[in-house]
Amino acid sequence: MARLRLGPLLRYVEGSTATVWVETDRPCTAEVRCADGARGTARTFQVAGHHYALVPVTGLTPGTTTAYEVWLGESARAAVWPPPDSPFPPSTIRTPVHGSDEALRVTFGSCRWAAPPSDEADPVGPDALDTLAARIAAAPDTERPDVLVLLGDQVYADQTSKATERWIASRRDLSEPPGAQVADYEEYTHLYYESWLDPEVRWLLSTVPSCMIFDDHDVIDDWNTSAPWVAEMRATPWWRERILSGLMSYWVYQHIGNLPPDELARDEVYAAVTAAPDGTDALRAFAASSDADAAAARWSYRRDFGRVRLLMVDTRAARVLDEDRRAILDADEARWLREQALADPGGYDHLLIGTSLPWLLPHLIHDAEGWNAALCRGERGARWSRFGEDLRRRSDLEHWAAFPASFEALTSLIAEAGSGPRAPATVCVLSGDVHHAYVAEPSWPVSGEGPDARVFQLTCSPVHNSIPASIKFGFRFGWSRAGRALGRRFARHGGVSHAGIAWRRTGGPWFGNQLMTLTLHGRSARLRLDQARAVRGEGVRLETAEARELA
Repeated sequence: MARLRLGPLLRYVEGSTATVWVETDRPCTAEVRCADGARGTARTFQVAGHHYALVPVTGLTPGTTTAYEVWLGESARAAVWPPPDSPFPPSTIRTPVHGSDEALRVTFGSCRWAAPPSDEADPVGPDALDTLAARIAAAPDTERPDVLVLLGDQVYADQTSKATERWIASRRDLSEPPGAQVADYEEYTHLYYESWLDPEVRWLLSTVPSCMIFDDHDVIDDWNTSAPWVAEMRATPWWRERILSGLMSYWVYQHIGNLPPDELARDEVYAAVTAAPDGTDALRAFAASSDADAAAARWSYRRDFGRVRLLMVDTRAARVLDEDRRAILDADEARWLREQALADPGGYDHLLIGTSLPWLLPHLIHDAEGWNAALCRGERGARWSRFGEDLRRRSDLEHWAAFPASFEALTSLIAEAGSGPRAPATVCVLSGDVHHAYVAEPSWPVSGEGPDARVFQLTCSPVHNSIPASIKFGFRFGWSRAGRALGRRFARHGGVSHAGIAWRRTGGPWFGNQLMTLTLHGRSARLRLDQARAVRGEGVRLETAEARELA
């Protein structure tokens, strides 16, 4: 009989429809059966010897919660989820009723290094996602997220655990590049098993819908940081297999679940992969074209939750790296973002822009990134340009501020989307990456140019990782008056113009393994930051470090 290898992951939920993702150990038909009679089936598709299905579930009743099971097989199918000895409550699908008086809870964060087995010490402290799962499982009828927004570094292809390193060593020589880093599709699948077979996380992802986007560590640190970096990586003998495997596995494990069923039905790549006896070649060709030409694929997507609009933006694969026209989004991607943000004026009360990389940074870091971009363009000559490229890689100077034209374009778009008589109540930029959490609020210097909506940069990272004390000091200093003054000196040296807006930190910085939750109800918005902490005599729990009204 077919067995469940990974999953189920509850991905898209809207109205009477949902999608459930699974990986099985052989070709079969996957079926989702709900307690209320709703159901769906899908035939598995094959990639690199692995078998997957994204099951569309129809017939759900809006405003209800129903338990579900996963069955695998052919004419005679067997139930494979939930396991008969599961300590967790049943996995459920909750379908909201938009326009009702119910709030929408969006929990988000980034940077999750897989937690070690429960009988091993955790070198980076308790996992916030594990801890959230334990809290919900202990009281399944209490408050829970309506959607998890995971903003990058869901897996770490370049920083593997000791257990994964031993597994990789059992199949190839670690003295050959890329060493203990992931080399191919099979090794990527192992990363997802290590991360998503964690019992608490597996159950959580089976019962809370999720939206995901990649960041650099899903492929490699500094991915697409500059044109010289890309050229150097492409000159290595191992990079092509790494990048193709990274994009292929992201498409399978994360991307397709982000999309609504009607979009999937129009997706030519999805059709080709699922229709073929073996979809590996079709998916590999797509990954190769995506790596060669940023315009060949769109990883960004839009999700609407009633009167809340979420735009998840690819800030890694859609870059323009020519120093004279450097952009974090190419023209087509920038056009898409603008169209989605401005479509249907008055059609949403809250605009959420999910970007793994923060828009507003500590002032010192913002100015340093603009200065570095000027050096790399050659504004201070060839010697400074070489220095700038080295510094860019060593210091990860590649956020929105490192692409000044893109920073200005996003700032202008936020102001436009948040202005006018039909403006939303809030525009929130949700980010991660920087291994701490903070709230920043911008202001426009000229009266009348700023938006009517409240605008926030909400940054939350990591979910499960660490940050050295020296980096903590650097971020704190970056927000200080002295740090701001030093940043202005960098900007003057590079001839960098003023950003055009000001901003101030109004919360944080907070350090630890953490998650933020936005509760959106009508035109009101409330923010909460929860941190996973080990409490002597009580085990691990989530403790609220901050709670405030945003609107």
